[in-house]
Amino acid sequence: MFERKPKTFIYFIILLGAFLLIFVRNSFITSLKFKITGSASLPIRIVSFPFKEMKKILFYHRTYDEYIRLKRDNNELRSRMVGFDELLRENTRLEKLFNFKRQSIYSSVASNVIGRDPSNWNATLIVDKGSEDGIEIGMPVMSAVGIVGKIAEVSAAGAKVVLISDPSFSVTALARRSREVGLVSGTLQGMCRMKYLSAQADIKVGDEIITSKLSSTFPEGLLIGEVISVYSAKDNPSASFIVKPTVSLSQIEEVLIIQKK
Repeated sequence: MFERKPKTFIYFIILLGAFLLIFVRNSFITSLKFKITGSASLPIRIVSFPFKEMKKILFYHRTYDEYIRLKRDNNELRSRMVGFDELLRENTRLEKLFNFKRQSIYSSVASNVIGRDPSNWNATLIVDKGSEDGIEIGMPVMSAVGIVGKIAEVSAAGAKVVLISDPSFSVTALARRSREVGLVSGTLQGMCRMKYLSAQADIKVGDEIITSKLSSTFPEGLLIGEVISVYSAKDNPSASFIVKPTVSLSQIEEVLIIQKK
């Protein structure tokens, strides 16, 4: 009887402790739970550590091969995404170009830019249409948003385009708002200059400059660019205006060559 009571008391203490740990919510009890759990799991972690390390060693090659495979698949998917993105960009450019071609009243030929003249990189383009396609020297070259330049040299299967930023380029132009007429030519800085206007000419920064019907080469009404600054002097009766081309000349990939006015 004496031996049974201590055992019963011990069982009662164990059950009471378990009850308190499971059902009683108290900061002290909660802290005690974590301490007991941590103490109980420590031997398990110590015993399992060698087995985990052995497993890492045994499965290293398999894991590494899987890593190489996933990396290769990832690189392939990235390459495909770049290709799809480039195709989407090209389709967007071509859609704009052909929309312009459909709306234009002039006969034109679409052409791809295939190079630039190394001796004059920022002022010329090489396109893949030539005399076999009816291309002739002096024909205007356009993009979907504005003037690019004009044909300077022609071969059977290609042609050189002198850009509007080249100093040798010139076209009669006018301000869309005020109808002031002048001559637009290229500069060495990639911009254009509109000159031969009086100092009192009604042209302001922000005015759009378009081709004039007085031009012997370009159809009238084609967009050239926008005035970004005005130069005039008190002792000079004329003024000149710096015009930023509408077309980003360094990013041209496709053009339209206008065959007749």
